[in-house]
Amino acid sequence: MDLGVRWTLHGDGRTPAPGAVVRPDERLSWPRTIGLGAQHVVAMFGASFVAPVLMGLDPNLAIMMSGVATVIFLLATRGRVPSYLGCSLSFVGVAAVIRAQGGTSATVTGAVFVVGIALFLVGLAVRRFGARIIHATMPPIVTGAVVMLIGFNLAPVTASTYWPQDQWTALLVMLFTGLAVVCLRGFWSRIAIFLGLVFGYGISWAFDRIFGKIHSVDASGQLTDHWRLDLSGVSKADWIGLPSFHGPSFQWSAILVALPVVIALVAENAGHVKAVGEMTGTRLDDKLGTAISADGVASMLSTAVGGPPNTTYSENIGVMAATRVYSTAAYWAAAGFALLFGICPKFGAVVAAIPGGVLGGITVILYGMIGLLGAQIWLNARVDLRNPLNLVPAAAGIIIGVGGVTLKFTENFSLNGIALGTLVVITGYHALRAMAPAHLKTQEPLLDEGTSSYDEVEDQRASS
Repeated sequence: MDLGVRWTLHGDGRTPAPGAVVRPDERLSWPRTIGLGAQHVVAMFGASFVAPVLMGLDPNLAIMMSGVATVIFLLATRGRVPSYLGCSLSFVGVAAVIRAQGGTSATVTGAVFVVGIALFLVGLAVRRFGARIIHATMPPIVTGAVVMLIGFNLAPVTASTYWPQDQWTALLVMLFTGLAVVCLRGFWSRIAIFLGLVFGYGISWAFDRIFGKIHSVDASGQLTDHWRLDLSGVSKADWIGLPSFHGPSFQWSAILVALPVVIALVAENAGHVKAVGEMTGTRLDDKLGTAISADGVASMLSTAVGGPPNTTYSENIGVMAATRVYSTAAYWAAAGFALLFGICPKFGAVVAAIPGGVLGGITVILYGMIGLLGAQIWLNARVDLRNPLNLVPAAAGIIIGVGGVTLKFTENFSLNGIALGTLVVITGYHALRAMAPAHLKTQEPLLDEGTSSYDEVEDQRASS
């Protein structure tokens, strides 16, 4: 049985030849391959460590299970789809809502465990019926709207929880991270979030030395005098030890909040497989269902022991594009590094000590980027938002999801926020499409004929 763990040496094993790429079944020399593996781990540091911290989960367990998840994914895809699996930011909003409803870490991981099951089943369906089942049930207007409402639903978390802890540090970190994303190039731009974290640590330490303690709300929401950067837990942590484990707890209210993330994860996986296929010049459509199922299994395994869910990471696509090395051997090395970091409690304590103001500056950008990925899905698919068939369900669902609108059925059961918004987008689109006249389904007529005519005039002027 071919598990994709055999690689041929590419060229001299040093660098890719001009215009060539190191394919998934090839590798460079082992020292260079191990170095690339370390680079992949660093590339996902920012988001993959911020996500479990924001979800209230153990960052050490998160990094350990990301290594395990990566191994599962590579074995499942037989080494044909190079990918690192880390904690998806799409779940941060879900965790925030569940905790706001009184849920615990076990409730969060239990809800996400069910998401893993759903993702696994979707993957099986894609393997059986092909990718067309995704396009039929979740067209771009639906996936874009759901991703957007998941991202923008997080805005109050930044505004009310992290930013008030240290507004000036948050502002500086936001500016620095934004500059890093835009102005840096190649690998450095891919680790902009990580650089923002390092900058925030430095600024917080300097402000503590210069201004002393800050009088603001702390992580628990209490107004106190406290240090911005508290590293007391780092000195107490051991160098070697296992992370903390816990089992999941299942509540229907939490599960209903979490299930819509399946749509975002399917979109992430489809985009990842397509991007890797285009960059390597290999058709990977037949591996889409396997990749989705592998994500589901990895997420179930991680959440079963108290870790966060795992999915493919876009940061690592950037590293592959910059280095032209798509070797899965590098990802095996990355998984090994992740497992080593996972058994170092002192490393996890450093991550857990991220100041609230630093998270405030970073999440302003991160959460906005998640939301705007939904807009990018619309742009790539050329979705016409002037067609009421697209506009109405998306508009209603986004406002419900972002605004936290609640639909109460009984004293003990209600739908709100992300869950209700997603339900409105999906059912609204398909219901309206079933009843809409044929000419709307072609997306030819526009919502505003005046705007349409104006656009045509402008086009004529531009071409003359």
